[in-house]
Amino acid sequence: MTTASHSGEEHLATVSYLPGAWAAPGVGSASTADTLVSEPSPTNSTDSNDSTDSNDSTESEESKGLSNKKTRRAENVSLAGLTRRNMSRWELEKLLRSRDLDDDAITNELDRLEGVGLIDDAALAETLVRTQHERKGLGRQSIISELRRRHIDQEIIDVAIEALDADDERERAFEIAEKRASQLSRYDKETAKRRLTSFMLRRGYSSAVVRDSVDHALGGSHPRGSSPGGPSGDGGGVRFR
Repeated sequence: MTTASHSGEEHLATVSYLPGAWAAPGVGSASTADTLVSEPSPTNSTDSNDSTDSNDSTESEESKGLSNKKTRRAENVSLAGLTRRNMSRWELEKLLRSRDLDDDAITNELDRLEGVGLIDDAALAETLVRTQHERKGLGRQSIISELRRRHIDQEIIDVAIEALDADDERERAFEIAEKRASQLSRYDKETAKRRLTSFMLRRGYSSAVVRDSVDHALGGSHPRGSSPGGPSGDGGGVRFR
């Protein structure tokens, strides 16, 4: 709107706004015009949630992949160990820990192997009792020490050692003593007896079995309850200086 002054010049009339009304940008004088304030656009909550779910899914996949990797590594380590020899649960656990595997991976692998029968302390104890006695000629005490060294539970040891027949142990002791005595002929009888006694005790035989087997092997008095030739019926005795 324009008005004419007394001098004939035209001027813009001052624009007045009703209370509460906003002036459009560029309308009216700078001193009286209010500027519009733009409101921020609302955040898209759906996009944010989708992004969070995506991150969680990625982390879950990474965690699962790491767990599978540890599982495969534990399986490879245990398989390599069991291929070399039979192992007790304690021995295999020690091997797995030496490879810096975490507790969960170790426990899961040990439980898996026990579940499929690849580690069985009771079966291992029975095998060791038989092989240590028959092949190595060890007595009861040495066999028990070997089972304890491999950290097999005492209850399992007690059951396994009962399978060792006392007569079989005695007969095996006589065989071992005779064989060893044949290597002591260069000594006098007392020295040979002392050496043979120490040898038999180290192999884990009881003092009673050691005494009888040594006497038989060196041609001394025959043990009570046996024939003059010993349990096998063969004559014992070695010539000494």
